[in-house]
Amino acid sequence: MRSRRKQVVRAVMAVGVSSAVVLGLNTPVSTAAENVLRADRAVARSCFAGVLPARTAGVDRREVASTVDGLVQARLAAKDGGSGDWDVAVFDKTTGKLVAASTALGSRELAESFVTKGQQLVVQGCRYAGDARSVVLGVDFLALTPQGTPTPGVTAETAPERAELVRVTTADQQDKNKLLGLGLDVTEKADATGVDVVIAGEADRKVLRESGFRFEVLNPDLSATSRENARKDVEFASRTERTELPSGRTSYRHLWEYNYEMKELARKNPKLVRAFTLPNPTVEGLDVVGVEVATNVANTADGKPVNLLMALHHAREWPSAEHAMEWIYELVDGYSHDREIRGLLERTRNIIIPVVNADGFNISREAEPKGDFSRFDYEMKRKNCQAGDSPEQFRTGVCKANPAGAQRGTDPNRNYAGFWGGEGASTSWSGETFRGSTPFSEPETRNIRELVSNRQVTNLMTLHTYSNLVLRVPGVFGTRPPLDEPLNKALGDLMASRNGYTSQPSWALYDTSGTTEDWSYWATGGYGYTMEIGLDGFHPQYSTGVVAEYLGQAPAQGAGKGGNRAAFLDMLKNAATPEAHSTLVGTAPRGYELALRKSFQTPTSPVRQPDGTTKPAIYVQDTLNSKLEATGGRFTWAVNPSTRPYVAGRYGRDPQGPVQQSVQLANPEGVPAENRRFPSDPTGDRIPFTIKGMPEVDNGKVAVTINWGTPATDWDLFVVDADGQVVTSSASGDTNSETAVLYDPPAGEYTAVVVNYSQANPATPDDWSGGRVEFAGPVPATYGPKESYTLTCKDRRGRLVGLTDVFVDRGQTVDVGAVCTDSARATKQRKR
Repeated sequence: MRSRRKQVVRAVMAVGVSSAVVLGLNTPVSTAAENVLRADRAVARSCFAGVLPARTAGVDRREVASTVDGLVQARLAAKDGGSGDWDVAVFDKTTGKLVAASTALGSRELAESFVTKGQQLVVQGCRYAGDARSVVLGVDFLALTPQGTPTPGVTAETAPERAELVRVTTADQQDKNKLLGLGLDVTEKADATGVDVVIAGEADRKVLRESGFRFEVLNPDLSATSRENARKDVEFASRTERTELPSGRTSYRHLWEYNYEMKELARKNPKLVRAFTLPNPTVEGLDVVGVEVATNVANTADGKPVNLLMALHHAREWPSAEHAMEWIYELVDGYSHDREIRGLLERTRNIIIPVVNADGFNISREAEPKGDFSRFDYEMKRKNCQAGDSPEQFRTGVCKANPAGAQRGTDPNRNYAGFWGGEGASTSWSGETFRGSTPFSEPETRNIRELVSNRQVTNLMTLHTYSNLVLRVPGVFGTRPPLDEPLNKALGDLMASRNGYTSQPSWALYDTSGTTEDWSYWATGGYGYTMEIGLDGFHPQYSTGVVAEYLGQAPAQGAGKGGNRAAFLDMLKNAATPEAHSTLVGTAPRGYELALRKSFQTPTSPVRQPDGTTKPAIYVQDTLNSKLEATGGRFTWAVNPSTRPYVAGRYGRDPQGPVQQSVQLANPEGVPAENRRFPSDPTGDRIPFTIKGMPEVDNGKVAVTINWGTPATDWDLFVVDADGQVVTSSASGDTNSETAVLYDPPAGEYTAVVVNYSQANPATPDDWSGGRVEFAGPVPATYGPKESYTLTCKDRRGRLVGLTDVFVDRGQTVDVGAVCTDSARATKQRKR
């Protein structure tokens, strides 16, 4: 009977670039009624492992032929509001090879990939779990025309050019912000002296040359590197049966593998693992899936501290999601085999979201490994699939085949409200760090906002690639660090000691506004960090970017130190430490619901406009609302401090002694040869000096300065410590002085290195003079007002029976008493 059902296939003609871009959609040439897949029972199995035999339990399928050279889209949707979990997979009928798949937790699925005209396909639906015996299937074909087809309002893409990686010298934060404003693809690899930048072609090279920045080429052919990495990944997987990773994985996962593995772990460990779908589907309609790992996992309102790990805000940063997935396996396996992890899981709740940007990752992962960073290099897509901010002529087509290519979309990690609109994000729709139209305009960031706002997330880490960094707030240089700076730094330093990374404030990389932790930390007080994994690119070879970095094996910097596994464990231990957050204790009858709520407004940065002007800050309202289900008698609730860091004050310290007297730097005889390659070429004048410390002096700031005659001459200034590491620099150009600054410098021996970058007239050198080191005392801390939570209690019938305000600081335990039965008296007693 099934063979007689009418096949439901829509053929959609589109103008575009073959396997690269759709430039417009015309009216569908045919449309059929809905097609319904049916299965009498659910069977928990992989739908994408292969084509299952006819009449296999839990499976229904259709055979179709592609009518176009282009895309196939196989969608599932729940029928008549039914609940259940169906998956879908598309196979090539002739070879049995998987074409596309989708394995979310419900019945909303989208499997999409490229096909050729006449290709015979098998579309297989699998009932994984739940009561829904049927589901609606829709299959679309979208035709793509050859690259270069003229389209009104769209400039045709020329042949891809050679992409390269360059190191751009940036003397200070002003230079870094200027570089960010050029619209180039700036990587996350940066330090005090420069930033690595991807140059996609001659247009980018022209922009960089005309900017006046100095740069050197690090990798002359990124496309060759990308192809070589893909080849070596295949070789590694073919010769490696199992790695030492918790899952044993040997290659990068696809989106459908992430989702399937998460729900399998939940099915097999129902008391320990809970898989869930975040509330907002992506622009393309995909569900975003995460898991929670804890003892008695179903009781999400048990009052334990919440440790949140997430990855893949940026589509091309594949190792980040692999690390998150391995951490899930680490926790699940550790519960049975590791006494320490078992104890930590009994005292915490762990939420892991491997793929925040599901649309972008799905496109990047399934794309051809080009690595040329051209407009249509979807493998290197960074952003999500938002089309609404693009010019009208670029809004047509599906995300993986559209006239703007990978340029279309919003950077999710510039779309959070924290300092949104300021330096460190692009105002241009095509910029790689485009901030979006408003804070939280994107479904990906709204998902994280809703999750953090409704749980007591005491610890948060978001994973990225690349640059071997552990970053903490603040992300904007002009923002003074919070009162928690010593604690933030200590935890960051501890994690960095495990993976060999550098621990630093985010602004030391370069200014970044609208990032995850610059919203979550300042709004909630939960610790927030970004980890930039590895040194070798956005998704380097799996053996190094995932296996070595996670486990702490050579050639990773964390070899022998524990790697990122140990760093994640440090974060979890911190979450399990009551002194690291706040605690409420009291009594409440069994089945009563306690809720902590706080609503407030926080301004963004003054909002930068494309023309360089600014508009007033936007005030963004947040509401934090978490719950605890009382079990009867005494309760303990791990919470964040009631006063959010944004208003609590700013870190500083009172001077503990006088400042050091200034030091003059003597210019050695002669003028060093011109040198445009420092530090690879160490040529320059070297003048040692000493920074003293307590108890003799208290130096909060050190400024090293040199001068010379004319701005046509260019001297650069670097300060190195006793280990030879550059700790600060100033290399501006177009000036006749340089000043390099250090804050709260450790006492020790330092060297000022003065480099002769260029001379206006080499025959009569313009030598530097006036070298000096000046010292200033520390800036005292500032303190703001105290904020409270509103604590309420409802009985089993939902009636409000208790209400009180609660003030609690980090590391403090507050007894709220019998808040459900005698809240007024308990409040008065606390205020005495």
